[in-house]
Amino acid sequence: MQSLWMLFASFLFAAMGVCVKLASDMFSTSEIVMYRGIVGVTVLLILIRLQGGTLKTRFAMGHLWRSIVGVISLWLWFYSIAKLPLATAMTLNYLSPIWIAVWLFAHGWWQAKNQVAWPLLVAVGMSFVGVVLLLQPAFQSDQLVYALIAIFSSILTAVAYMQVRKLGLAGEPENRVVFYFAVSNVVAGLLGTFAEAGGGPAVFHSLNTGHGFLLLLGIGLFATAAQISMTRAYRLGNTLVVANLQYTGIVFSSIWGVLVFSDSFDWHSWLGIGIILASGSAATFYNTRNTERGKAVASTDPIASEV
Repeated sequence: MQSLWMLFASFLFAAMGVCVKLASDMFSTSEIVMYRGIVGVTVLLILIRLQGGTLKTRFAMGHLWRSIVGVISLWLWFYSIAKLPLATAMTLNYLSPIWIAVWLFAHGWWQAKNQVAWPLLVAVGMSFVGVVLLLQPAFQSDQLVYALIAIFSSILTAVAYMQVRKLGLAGEPENRVVFYFAVSNVVAGLLGTFAEAGGGPAVFHSLNTGHGFLLLLGIGLFATAAQISMTRAYRLGNTLVVANLQYTGIVFSSIWGVLVFSDSFDWHSWLGIGIILASGSAATFYNTRNTERGKAVASTDPIASEV
């Protein structure tokens, strides 16, 4: 039952995506990242204080690296959500476990003296087939650049996930990890807003409209709650179940896209989404169950297997 925290997290991430796409009509991406951080810092600071926790950490450089990579990934992801159909942007971001599998495959191939893990290689290869199918409409429109941005964001997300797991294995509480990431959102959002001004006065759009304020509040609350739920799921739940439940986010975002934004997909897109979902699940299963090394880290999660 603890694994179901990931189901809840996936639903919240999809809801956050809806708010991001709607808020993009009123605010810049940098502003959205900044306000997402402000809400996260406020909520987590209250939570940490109520739990009697502390903000002191022995892993300042680890937090710094996670924050730099994570905030760039987040900014690119939010930007792609604004430009692409919601399900497409969300699905491309879920490629991050595939990139982790690519890293593990390359590392294992090097350490095993050219021994090839064919099942993992097939899963990774099929995921790229899924990407090509999903992006068929983008190849015929002006959305290809935005799709490539989303893919690059997923690569950085994979790097950030691995750093999060290293911090978790070192004993860093999840609330503190998420707190410092939220702080980096505020800093990056401010810097981005001033950079976009090009030397002129920075432009911060008004929060007077209740609709815009609620959207920004929703982004922060959904994202913070989703991150905490995801981390808790990995710590308390069954690794394989948790890792595969994250793909329900693709289902949730597809439903939101159809209901809220009237998104429509041809059979290429739906087949691509299905293949990506299946290949990600297969790669996760192989990484955690097929080898002795995988079994040894199954009590943590597949992302920890590079430690």
